[in-house]
Amino acid sequence: MPKPLKKFLVTTGGILGTLLVAVVAFTGLSPQLGGTPTKADRAIYAKSGHYNAQEGQFVNLIPTRQMTGSSLPAVMWKFLFHKSPQAAPPGPLPQQPLDSLAITQKTPDMVRVTWFGHSASLLEIAGQNILLDPMLGVKMGPVSWATPKRYNPALAITPEKLPYIAAVLISHDHYDHLDYETIRKIKDKVGRFYVPLGIGPHLRAWGVAPAHITEMNWGDSVRLPGLTLRCTPSRHFSGRGLTNRNSTLWCSWVVQTPAKRVFYTGDGGYGPHFAAIGRQYGPFDLALVECGQYNESWADIHMVPEQSVQAARDVRAAVMLPVHWGAFTESLHAWNEPVTRATAEATRLGQVMTTPHLGEPVTLGAALPQTRWWE
Repeated sequence: MPKPLKKFLVTTGGILGTLLVAVVAFTGLSPQLGGTPTKADRAIYAKSGHYNAQEGQFVNLIPTRQMTGSSLPAVMWKFLFHKSPQAAPPGPLPQQPLDSLAITQKTPDMVRVTWFGHSASLLEIAGQNILLDPMLGVKMGPVSWATPKRYNPALAITPEKLPYIAAVLISHDHYDHLDYETIRKIKDKVGRFYVPLGIGPHLRAWGVAPAHITEMNWGDSVRLPGLTLRCTPSRHFSGRGLTNRNSTLWCSWVVQTPAKRVFYTGDGGYGPHFAAIGRQYGPFDLALVECGQYNESWADIHMVPEQSVQAARDVRAAVMLPVHWGAFTESLHAWNEPVTRATAEATRLGQVMTTPHLGEPVTLGAALPQTRWWE
């Protein structure tokens, strides 16, 4: 090997090694990483039917690969050099400010949802406020310079201006769904956090009182005044650090009143669980469906838009609201490709779909926002 090349490789390897050690040390010390389950916690997980105690990891209902086809170096190369020129919008997306007073103006029989971008949404149902995966920050994770930035410099409403929240539903512990800063800002105005198994230690580490946390397994349900919350399967993975992959469960959510039913997919690949949920708990008046941040190498853990529409059909949703787009660039496709493809597929299959602006409320029984504002 020529001396200059050898020197370059040694120097580059040393720099990368130093950076890796620094990142590991920083994330290990950062509170963003979350908490660690106790021995008693793990004993509970082992009884869930979805936990490999020997490996200390939760598992999916069917075989699921976190990466398909390409190798990790090949994927990294594509992310560095082959992103779509339109991977991010040219500027902030149109957004409708949400006044906290407007949230208090509702009737017990009204169902209204407001999408804030990505998957964060406010569901108003049975006269109560339910927050879904409230990532309400502009920066993401413990190393914000290395993670995607939100397209808009501010959200339709800040966490501080939210009124009392009866329940926060978390689908899994990835940084774009479980946000440390948001949890810290809203924890004292939340009645209870309902989370899949394993996320309780994160919340406890961030100052949420254990009495305000309910960890749930797939199939578990709880009753709130006028409604039922059900933790249902998804096909995904979890982890906030380099050493805790799949240490927490992932899920979807069913929110049900005597008259209305709403489904939220969380993140995950397409699978037979959607049809099973549709048969057992559907039909649904509204389904918030993951639609974005897909890649051919993530075929088992994220859906392409056509699969997202099919998932809405499988759960028997009267209306589909595509989420997991419109806030961050986490894959290679154009920022608006998910909604463009989903709209075309929904039209082909006759699936009603609503496409509100960020912060624009969608009220069931009223005219649905359906403008093609992303074009």
